[in-house]
Amino acid sequence: MATAETVELNEFHPPKEESLKAFREIETELQKTLLHMKHTYLKHEPEYFAAVQSLSDAELISFSSSDLEGVRVGVSAYGLHLFGKLRIPAAPDSGPAYLHFRAFIGGDGHDEPGVAKLHCIHTEDAEDPDGGRKYRAIFTKDDPLEWFDT
Repeated sequence: MATAETVELNEFHPPKEESLKAFREIETELQKTLLHMKHTYLKHEPEYFAAVQSLSDAELISFSSSDLEGVRVGVSAYGLHLFGKLRIPAAPDSGPAYLHFRAFIGGDGHDEPGVAKLHCIHTEDAEDPDGGRKYRAIFTKDDPLEWFDT
């Protein structure tokens, strides 16, 4: 299994053509998954999507490949691991407005070599300095894009 310890990600950089191609392959699934997550979390833990609660579903998923601001890529024996930082264009510039996602592009011997599949959208459940919990699925421009499993 690929982990942060077994796969080294390259530095954060603007997406190149191969990353943009992979994004276009997962874009529809990313939009569907994001909306499903939003509606699920709103029932149980609305704080995850609090930063974009004023956006309609259509506004939330109004992104395209031109909103993919940066990526990090790692190689494993199975294929490529693509991590992306995506700007939600309808979100205000003054606050969190970024989605972090992870995709996988299988190598030779994989069911569909060279085809990108959405792995997950990053959600964070972190300890708050006050001792409580902090939940979020929408990040700021300054939040680093690091390895994540969820």
